[in-house]
Amino acid sequence: MALPKLLEGRLSLPLIASPLFIVSGPELVIAQCKAGIVGSFPALNARPADQLDVWIRRIKEELAAYAAANPGKPVAPFAVNQIAHKSNVRLMADVEVCLKHEVPIIITSLRAPRQVVEAVHAYGGIVLHDVINIRHARKAIEDGVDGLITVCAGAGGHAGTLSPFALVRELRTFYTGTIALSGAIADGASLLAALAMGADMGYMGTRFIATAEANAKPEYKQMLINSTCSDVVYSAFFSGVHGNYLAGSISQAGLDPFDLPPGKRETMDFSSGDSPEAKLWKDIWACGQGIGAIDDAPPVAELVERLRHEFADAKRRLSAIAA
Repeated sequence: MALPKLLEGRLSLPLIASPLFIVSGPELVIAQCKAGIVGSFPALNARPADQLDVWIRRIKEELAAYAAANPGKPVAPFAVNQIAHKSNVRLMADVEVCLKHEVPIIITSLRAPRQVVEAVHAYGGIVLHDVINIRHARKAIEDGVDGLITVCAGAGGHAGTLSPFALVRELRTFYTGTIALSGAIADGASLLAALAMGADMGYMGTRFIATAEANAKPEYKQMLINSTCSDVVYSAFFSGVHGNYLAGSISQAGLDPFDLPPGKRETMDFSSGDSPEAKLWKDIWACGQGIGAIDDAPPVAELVERLRHEFADAKRRLSAIAA
């Protein structure tokens, strides 16, 4: 188990900030990378499509300038998430933009096209792939990905149902590559726990929605601060795929979050994110089960420094117990 060479010496914490639909933009990604964690965004957040080129140029230029001005600080590489789904008509064009700019990390979701992996490897980049079960993991490994993101129970948005104790441990019986664990990781202690059970990195999303740089409505951030894990609803109603959402946002849409109609409202369209009535992601807000750890919305730099202290404190407590 080890980090990819691309990340060696470039992190203040073994952490990836997950790509958040609508929420993740250049400001958030740049702040995350400057703080020494991998920042990421979905390619589909750049709208219209020609903005993807603009966003990547800005991120690369600002991070290069910051690294030159701060040679003693770790500046993490950034990642772009590609949704490999038939409804994503932008996929190949967006991939071409990423290849042109030699984006260091590509995160693939739903399917890991072998041709994307090979193209990214050609310039020295890496591909990490989302998985929710062993079958998906084996297919991604066959396609040559450089690491797996295990989306376990408690993760925000579209999430799996397996406990990380089950999925990560079973993966480690046959896979020695990089694993980033996703699922209710919201503080430094839970990040250390992810490493203790066999992951190499944490994958944290919801906690970064409640930050100053996140492109989220103030009401969304405040609802995260005010909510607890009992306010998380796991349902397939909104997209046809099970996911975790804030009960309060469902109530605002005129629905009973704890008595949703059976079936699904419609099939997710990854190209637009639109749905009738309240819009998924824009009005129905995703969140993970770790929201009980959120009580403010600080700048990213302040949050990452706090995570570093929490991580170190947790290590000290563990060492004291072991002694």
